[in-house]
Amino acid sequence: MDLQDKVIAITGGGRGLGRAMAVQFAERGAKLALVDLDQEALDVTASLCEEVGSQARTYQANVASEASVVELFERIVADFGALHGLVNNAGITRDGLFVKVKDGEIVNKMSLEQWQQVIDVNLTGTFLCGREAAVQMINTGCQGVIINISSISRHGNMGQTNYTATKAGVQAMAVTWAKELARFGIRSAAIAPGYIGTEMVMAMKEEARDKIAGMIPAKRLGKPEEIAKTAVFIFENDYISGRCLEVDGALRV
Repeated sequence: MDLQDKVIAITGGGRGLGRAMAVQFAERGAKLALVDLDQEALDVTASLCEEVGSQARTYQANVASEASVVELFERIVADFGALHGLVNNAGITRDGLFVKVKDGEIVNKMSLEQWQQVIDVNLTGTFLCGREAAVQMINTGCQGVIINISSISRHGNMGQTNYTATKAGVQAMAVTWAKELARFGIRSAAIAPGYIGTEMVMAMKEEARDKIAGMIPAKRLGKPEEIAKTAVFIFENDYISGRCLEVDGALRV
């Protein structure tokens, strides 16, 4: 896909990986529909896109709400006249051990609320946004791309029963969508980042960051721009579909 003048929606576009991807797409001439709950953060991302000559619009939406998502994608197509891509990047964590035991006694367990909050945003939100993006692409005759942001944690990570379940799920959905939507000229893929130097990670104590970096064969955290370049690569290579690209500095082999 030639990205010039293509309309791409990015959920979680206010900061972190979403912002980095938005700027990368903008630099290649794409038009951005930026989605987040934080309007102030969205405005910053939009400004960065506009600085490189791209058009960007912002949308506040709750990806876990079906009505909100349906309205969101209808508005995007009404504003831009088309939709050629979606990056399902919105996600949250609510970490905790499945069952926490101290001195032989169960002292805590992951709550249903911790589970459900992450499922609602990361899994249901990805499902809803992917579905509505596909509907709009089909209705407008736009051949397009859907990318789900997974994680190397999808293989299992202590303290993240809820998060790992969602990240395994969004990767599997990308494969399913690739098979179902190919006849409409719509591709679907996933990216599984390792430890990336987003604002959240960089806010950690230096000793903690150094410990994480020490576990990575590449001996450093990934950069948000490196995930963004991977997203651009998937969009621009028309034969990539149904696959998950791991970008983790060889942390998992």
